[in-house]
Amino acid sequence: MSMVEDKSVKSNKDDTKDIGITVKKSEDFSEWYTQIILKSELIEYGPVSGCMIIRPYAYSIWESVQEFFNREIKILGVQNAYFPMLIPENLFQKEKEHVEGFTPEVAWVTHGGDTLLPEKLAIRPTSETIMYDSYKKWIRSWRDLPLRLNQWCNIVRWEFKHPVPFLRTREFLWQEGHTAFATKEEAETEVLQILNIYAKVMEELYAVAVLKGVKSENEKFAGAVYTTSVETFFPNGKAIQIATSHLLGQNFSKAFDISFLNKNGEKDYAWQNSWGISTRSIGIMLGIHGDDKGVVMPPRVAPIQIVIVPIIFDDTKDKVLSKCNELKDELTKHNVRVFIDDSDYRPGWKFNKWEMKGVPIRIELGPKDLLSGKLKIAYRYNDTKEIIDIDIHHVTAHVVKKLDDIHHNMLANSTKMLRDAIISCNSIDDMQRIVEDKKLVYVPFCNDKACEESIKEKTGAKSLNTSLNPTHEELKCINCGKPARLFYFGKSY
Repeated sequence: MSMVEDKSVKSNKDDTKDIGITVKKSEDFSEWYTQIILKSELIEYGPVSGCMIIRPYAYSIWESVQEFFNREIKILGVQNAYFPMLIPENLFQKEKEHVEGFTPEVAWVTHGGDTLLPEKLAIRPTSETIMYDSYKKWIRSWRDLPLRLNQWCNIVRWEFKHPVPFLRTREFLWQEGHTAFATKEEAETEVLQILNIYAKVMEELYAVAVLKGVKSENEKFAGAVYTTSVETFFPNGKAIQIATSHLLGQNFSKAFDISFLNKNGEKDYAWQNSWGISTRSIGIMLGIHGDDKGVVMPPRVAPIQIVIVPIIFDDTKDKVLSKCNELKDELTKHNVRVFIDDSDYRPGWKFNKWEMKGVPIRIELGPKDLLSGKLKIAYRYNDTKEIIDIDIHHVTAHVVKKLDDIHHNMLANSTKMLRDAIISCNSIDDMQRIVEDKKLVYVPFCNDKACEESIKEKTGAKSLNTSLNPTHEELKCINCGKPARLFYFGKSY
């Protein structure tokens, strides 16, 4: 992936090819994706491979996710906290299965300055071990439960060779929740509560349809009893995991001695969960909704929901800008994020810029509009325009409703794309053909680790998840013939 030149120098030319997208999404998804995230000023590459700089235009999206998610989890009684990013090796080794699952991904600190440290320090690939060392001190009685904490932090995982900004990076931002309960029933209730919140984040903020379900034994989180996930599908034929919610059971509590006296005065071990969603979700939104012009922002996460482009001439500049500011002030009262682009670029250049950056609505207003009493509105998601009366209150009511309509229409488009991509079949040969045709398959699978490896060798696909509400019909595995339930499979990131 190559860097693009800096665009801070202004130009009064109408030629926009220097900022435009030069490849089609359908023809070269990778290059298209690279161009839209760079040219729309979402990220910049950092000096270390796999570590990106998240620019304000993208970080604003993450702030919307934080605000939404914090509100949802605090209703459940979850509190935010923060734990160190450096984990002593002796702590990291306490839960064997967990360590084996993450060992290839761990980056280690071995020196402080020029001095060799007495013990290696892991840079957190996830925080179970560092957090649970404290949990064992804080949990003594059933009265100390439940303990429900979340932290917003960065993570480092070093296991791959070809990073893709947002989608697969060595360092990323996320939240990770870690909770402890007195009973399995309480823990299992929360697993699904959090999974449903993740689905809400994707559907109600990002307008992205998802598959909710339980991961296979082969794909579950290292050290978990089971893992639930939300997944989706890109138009390039690859599936991608968005977020996970794990029932850890008592595996970690026994390893870390997170024990308590229950109501009967007997020693018991806590039932634990962990769950997380990351900045990968931003990349997923971009890949789902973007088009050949660039980014298409869902209104609820768009840093700028409406851009007003004044058509400026010297003799009418003050009148036009006054009306633009009047409209901005009224929209702002309705909590709409508005920007007036009164820069000295020509209008055509501005139109292309804001289309590429994905702003949901563009309002064009010039001296002719003031005379006619009407103005033009352009909608990014479906590339349509309309002309309406210029009355400020009418315009405000109209576009506020349109922002909501746009969200629902984008979600409907995403839902249709996901449904159209799913095909059922009854043979490995058909499964291989469907996967090669860049689709998802929904097939009976026995959930055996060796069988899943065999399916992957034959088709190139791995399991995504199985429905939370399985069918009760008797099914046989598409590969080995053993009793099975329906799973989604596909090529994936």
